[in-house]
Amino acid sequence: MDTLRPLTPATKRIALVAHDHKKKDLLEWARFNRDGLAEHQLVATGTTGRILEEELDIPVHRLQSGPLGGDQQLGAMIANGDIDVLIFFWDPLEPMPHDPDVKALLRIAVVWNIPIACNRASADYLFSSPLVEATYDRRVPDFTEHSERSVAA
Repeated sequence: MDTLRPLTPATKRIALVAHDHKKKDLLEWARFNRDGLAEHQLVATGTTGRILEEELDIPVHRLQSGPLGGDQQLGAMIANGDIDVLIFFWDPLEPMPHDPDVKALLRIAVVWNIPIACNRASADYLFSSPLVEATYDRRVPDFTEHSERSVAA
């Protein structure tokens, strides 16, 4: 696993995740967008990261496999402000034993206002946005009230 590179103001930290039956779709999408992706810092879970790194010949910061904790690692990176975009090709037709992890990852991305693409069409729209190449000040929610609340005894 390589270390995360320092960022320029317009460089995004893009997380790439795909379930087994969607890895081929993500790889095809990533090949098509290879040059653009190379301008950013890529983070991926387990096998997806290995495949992308080998096929695209660009560095990918690899986490654990999703079911082995990679989804939680990615969620922690989102909560810490270390991910700017989540591209997650998940399979709505395949039952997954780690479904709660998947829901938690999508939930935390929404909580922290991270753009999410869940299929090729939404990834095309998101990645073709001029905001991908620009400095973008994402509105980060203020959860001070939530974190400082007291629990009645």
